[in-house]
Amino acid sequence: MAAAVAPSRSCSQSSLEDADDLAVLLQEVDAGSAQGSKVKRTGPLGPQRSSVVGCSMGSLIDDGEAARNKFFEEITFQGTKRLRGLPHVNARTSPYTRSDVHRMKVPDDQLSWEAETDAPYDPPHYDAPSVLQSPPWADPVSPAGLVFNAVDAVHQIDRTSYEGEYAIDPVRKLPLNPRGRTGLRGRGLLGRYGPNHAADPVITRWMRDDCGAMLLTPAGLPRLEFVAIKRNDTGEWAIPGGMVDPGENISATLKREFGEETMASLELPSDQLDELKENLDRVLKDGVVVYRGYVDDHRNTDNAWMETTCVNFHDETGASTRPFKLAAGDDAGDVAWTPFYEEMPLYATHTVFLSLINEMRVSWSLNQLSQRD
Repeated sequence: MAAAVAPSRSCSQSSLEDADDLAVLLQEVDAGSAQGSKVKRTGPLGPQRSSVVGCSMGSLIDDGEAARNKFFEEITFQGTKRLRGLPHVNARTSPYTRSDVHRMKVPDDQLSWEAETDAPYDPPHYDAPSVLQSPPWADPVSPAGLVFNAVDAVHQIDRTSYEGEYAIDPVRKLPLNPRGRTGLRGRGLLGRYGPNHAADPVITRWMRDDCGAMLLTPAGLPRLEFVAIKRNDTGEWAIPGGMVDPGENISATLKREFGEETMASLELPSDQLDELKENLDRVLKDGVVVYRGYVDDHRNTDNAWMETTCVNFHDETGASTRPFKLAAGDDAGDVAWTPFYEEMPLYATHTVFLSLINEMRVSWSLNQLSQRD
């Protein structure tokens, strides 16, 4: 389904006749970045009522990197508080993903490990066959000798949690999910006992029409779009991302996963590939950490859970991402630039991440407008 936008004007037509203050701000432009190309938009699209203001758009006024980062930190701090205050829901879905194993039901008021349960808590245990084969990305079947709440130097695995120190089951000697019961013991599809660290790069830019004009919402706000992939395992649309390899730092994971899931299948001449890598490096140079912590994931169990570092890389003018040629990698069924809208159906807590990013980027635009006034 293609994005429905308002009819665009010719690139030579003045756009100030119906512009509000925000539109006037957005028209302080770099004419060299105004030439855009039509983007095929597929994916989880929603209502796309947009208006076009101008055909020559440039960077929003920047009040300094330090002020911007402080502004972003306030929003992401409040967002993290909201996320950590939510009970996990996906982690209690039954049957367990890609299996016939049913979880024990756990009501909201009995999630906490300290809470009394209506019946003795004795959920089933499940380790997926792929995990029991002890691949390189998984812990040994026996957890004996593994070090929890610390960096495991032997296996080069960071077993600390962004949620703080997690409890260890005194009987089974296994980590306990910091968000409480899930109705299933074991590791499920996850390779590591305790936190399984991932990295989610969110590449965003402002939506523009064919001649580079920024598309606005009916309220006159810039409309954000991001690179989304369609997951092969669940069929859901999601942010590109993946697991942190042993000994790998987060920055390397962010770059690797974005490239693997959105550009890995491209067959381009070497000079075009080099140019593509340069543009990707430029985009991934300045990121904002949106969230670090627990993810309400379908794969979570009592003893293994997902945690992520979500980082937003925003291309303000669209100049660096315009040359991107997206092609789904092995782990993705499709990939597309996708307009954001509230409550859009995305995998796990990705909708919340995008909502925070949209609030952060749009609010900063308004903040810059107020500073100008």
